[in-house]
Amino acid sequence: AEPVSLARLSCGSMRRILALPPGQGPHQVGCTDVMVGNTQQGLFLRLFYPCLPQAGATEPLWIPRSEYCRGLADVTLRRRWFSALLSITIGSCKVPVSWNGPFKPHSSGYPLIIFSHGLGAFRTLYSSICTELASRGFVVAALEHRDHSAATTYSCTAEPGTEEWIPFQRVPQGQKEFYFRNKQVHQRAQECVRALRLFQGIAGGRSVPNILHQDWDLSVLKDGLDLTKVAVMGHSFGGVTAVLALVKEPSFRCAVALDAWMFPLENMLYPEVPKPVLFINTEKFQTPESVAKMKRLSSRNGQTRIVTVLGTVHEDQTDFTFLPGKLFSLIFGRRGTLDPHKALAITTRAALAFLQRHLELEEEFGQWDKLLEGIGDSVVPEAPFCCSRL
Repeated sequence: AEPVSLARLSCGSMRRILALPPGQGPHQVGCTDVMVGNTQQGLFLRLFYPCLPQAGATEPLWIPRSEYCRGLADVTLRRRWFSALLSITIGSCKVPVSWNGPFKPHSSGYPLIIFSHGLGAFRTLYSSICTELASRGFVVAALEHRDHSAATTYSCTAEPGTEEWIPFQRVPQGQKEFYFRNKQVHQRAQECVRALRLFQGIAGGRSVPNILHQDWDLSVLKDGLDLTKVAVMGHSFGGVTAVLALVKEPSFRCAVALDAWMFPLENMLYPEVPKPVLFINTEKFQTPESVAKMKRLSSRNGQTRIVTVLGTVHEDQTDFTFLPGKLFSLIFGRRGTLDPHKALAITTRAALAFLQRHLELEEEFGQWDKLLEGIGDSVVPEAPFCCSRL
């Protein structure tokens, strides 16, 4: 009976397909995929950037390939057959940005954000947040990690047309989760650093071939970035990745950690986090142990902030929050009570205020400074201790 009801659900969902919000800032947003290197030690990312208007612009798929539906089905429900339903309901969804749109020049360069996805996610599932930040004048590099924490990903080998897929990996039986995840978070943070090195190389005039052969020349970024203004950001596993990246790379001036999963970070590193972190938590995810770790960081850095967005759940900081209600509930269970557009606005505005303060931007994002103190509708300071699924 279950597949029948799912089929019925998919038909209903087709009529009300996922609609990601366009950026609200003054810039139109372009998007391209970048893969460098022919081994798993290379990098794979989706780049969001301010772009020039383009007649007849095409929009990229939200789920880039069917393999990602299979990966999501396996990770979220452990049911590979569910990928067919996902392909039907969300396989044709688009991101409201200009695919390979022409880069909009900027005389002093745009600040750069390296973005790290959560466990079981991949580079496109935070398109709403990345699009909003790019529309406000940032270049955002959304990584797809190769530590087996993505739902799936791949690299292109030196042999033309050959791909090597990297599946999601659960904690091996008999192995302690901390040690498994700790190794992954160090690899992820190192990938964030390598991404920064990629852009530093481009800014220095190095020719970087994109092996995906996109019709978009990376050299346009040579004078388009201000690499004195670089931040790292992430969600969940990506949130703690962003914190660790501050330890590994002095060029990152601050981090924004969305509902950070603090578990994988070893205690000895907490005194080593040198820069401010903005923790934006949802109401239903964190544990007292995780919050205690955040407070330990805030006690060492007076610029670190912890706020909670009320009426939200962990997935509200991903694009999944814009799925139709029944499909969301089928995959994740209960959803938040706060309108997803409002939740996105609070999250991005708090991040923008924090980035303006610590990247020393000359924008008007300071109008949202009160959010950093947990002052405003649906926002509170610190993090309430709630029941968690952790």
